[in-house]
Amino acid sequence: MRFQHRSYEQNGQRLDEVVDLESETRIVVSDHGAELVSLAKRAPGQEWTGYLHRDGDTSVPATGWKSHATVMGYFIHRLVGERTLYEGEEIRGGNHSFIRTKVFAAPEVLFAEETATLRYRLPAEAIDKKEYPRKVAFQISYVLSGQDLVVIFSFANQEQSRPAHVSFGLHPGFRVSSIDDARIILPRGTYRRYLAPGNFLSGQTVEFTSAGGSFPCKPFELPDSFLIEPVEVDESVVKLQDLKEEREVQIDLSEAPFFTIWSDLNPFICIEPCWGLPDHKEQEPFEKKVGIQLIPPLGTLSRQCSIRFL
Repeated sequence: MRFQHRSYEQNGQRLDEVVDLESETRIVVSDHGAELVSLAKRAPGQEWTGYLHRDGDTSVPATGWKSHATVMGYFIHRLVGERTLYEGEEIRGGNHSFIRTKVFAAPEVLFAEETATLRYRLPAEAIDKKEYPRKVAFQISYVLSGQDLVVIFSFANQEQSRPAHVSFGLHPGFRVSSIDDARIILPRGTYRRYLAPGNFLSGQTVEFTSAGGSFPCKPFELPDSFLIEPVEVDESVVKLQDLKEEREVQIDLSEAPFFTIWSDLNPFICIEPCWGLPDHKEQEPFEKKVGIQLIPPLGTLSRQCSIRFL
């Protein structure tokens, strides 16, 4: 059999590991937030080389960013004062919303000839009305095939007569030798940056172009999130290169209307596909947030991104 699966406990978390024995690659996902905690490969007989920040380590660090690849939803980034109104109904929530706070049931494990899938589900009944007032179920699938990982977000609106609004994304932190040794390569084209001092949109945007080379930012700027919308680009794959270790990840953002670049200047850089943006400083209603996604009554919404690790 090409794929191997096991479950084990670590630091109070259930972890599910899938290994592609043909390609010598693996993923590990935690039941806490359905978060990917390892993305790794190895040469035959060698140790695993991890591609995520603190790859495979589920302990809680004393300082710095504590996650690996946070699943964000049903809103993105932050709410002003950790509250908002959704067509008159209150939502309360902290950074990146509530998926990251849920403990998921054991995943469905699916093997096919070329792929292995870990599929996690969050029923609508597991979501408190203050977290999100509509009946919308969530599912996330991690599909491994060789050096490619596809992450699929799926929502099912169970409301008979009301549409549902959601925003969501993935927040992977990719390990680098150092920020100075890392290069972010944007495809050639035009981009729009949404300025967000203090993590809330100011309403101002700045357009810039890429010739297909390194993203023009200084390392000290990375703690201020770069919220970016591709406007007109040649392709949709953003690359992160580690010049010292000669490693590369490629993130296909073809289905994501926005992406975020961020780091706290520890040795990782986040490149985050986003279906939505944070609140404006002068808060708008939840259903009018920039980039909010609409699901019709009894409808579904499915979007994906992919990561190639080389």
